[in-house]
Parts: sequence; C-alpha cells; structure tokens
Amino acid sequence: MAQFFEVHPDNPQQRLLKQAVALLARGEIVAVPTDSSYALACHLDDKDAVDQLRRIRQVDDKHHLTLICRDLSELSNYARVDNKQYRLLKAATPGPYTFLLEATKEVPRRVSHPQRKTIGLRVPDHRVLLELLTLHGEPLLATTLIPPGETEAMNDPTQIRERFEKQIGAVIDAGACPSEPTTVVDLTPMGAGGEPLLVRQGRGPLAALGL
Repeated sequence: MAQFFEVHPDNPQQRLLKQAVALLARGEIVAVPTDSSYALACHLDDKDAVDQLRRIRQVDDKHHLTLICRDLSELSNYARVDNKQYRLLKAATPGPYTFLLEATKEVPRRVSHPQRKTIGLRVPDHRVLLELLTLHGEPLLATTLIPPGETEAMNDPTQIRERFEKQIGAVIDAGACPSEPTTVVDLTPMGAGGEPLLVRQGRGPLAALGL
C-alpha cells in the first residue's frame, strides 16, 4: 500500500521528504511532482527498482529514462558535455526540458540507451522535487507518469495513489502539476558540429533554446 505524503508546495515538510528518501533508499518507487507532470522515480543504482519502473510503465530498455538532477554541477558526472552544449543547458535550466546526451561510464549500462549509449537528463523547476533531491544527495532516475496504453501524463496525486498504490512505495502530493510532458531535445549531434534535434515538443518553449 503506497504511503501518501501531503506536502506544502512552497515550503515542504522536511520530515515527510526524509521519509520518502528512506523509501527510495530501500528500493521503492516514488511518484514525485515536477514542473511538467508527475513522474515515477527511483534510486539510480538499484537494478530491481529500475526493472520495476519499466514494468509499471511497460517500456523496454530502449525507452529513455531520465536522470533528474538538482543543478548542472551534477551533470558532468553522468554526461559528456562540451562548452557549446553547456551554454544551451545553462540557458534552459531549471525548466521543463529533457536533454539527451552521451552517457559517461558513471551511468549503469542498464539505464542508458543500449545502442546509442545516451541518457536523458533534466534539472526541474519545482521546489518540492529539488528539496527531495537535496535530501537524497544524488540524482534520481525517473520516467514521466504515463499509464500503459495511454498518451497523457498524470497530474493528480490522488488518482495516482488509487491507480498505482500496490505497485509503488509512496506518492508525494504537492498539488496538481501541469499535465504536459517535457520538451525533449537531443544534444548529441552538437558533439560532431551539428545542431540540436527536437525529439518532442512539450511544455518547455523552444525560444529558450534558440530553436
């Protein structure tokens, strides 16, 4: 049965977030609010949790999972970023964007794309999630909470609990989120002198990226 943590969106209760961090450390999946929609998140280095994340979404290992980071200082540990890519990242973060980048060896093979060796990374603009990341002490692995067979991301924490309470450890209720996924941009072509490639138009405006 999933736990339900009701937190203030602007001043979240630390004791509740610490309980959520403890669940993540034990390998549980937690539904977290973001600046685009709710997402399912787990500990990066927990293989069983990653497998459960994929089972809930019913996606295979070719589906990009995303590393959610507190700030850009964490990105260099997990992705290869040159100066041009970094300038674009800095202009668009924090915000509702997911960037595909070449993964470093710090990223477990099971969570990067099996052929391309890429990983999705993002820095959200959401107070509760950023506080959770700070307490957790490292990035979380996440995927947009889109139920199997559907196309719309979920944004109502009560509905999430009712639907997934037997599959996840907790829901962090910080109120409704926007019901729109992130804008996804592939930055890997820039490493070979190319231009960023728009993969999905979402909530993040393209103007911030110069696209």
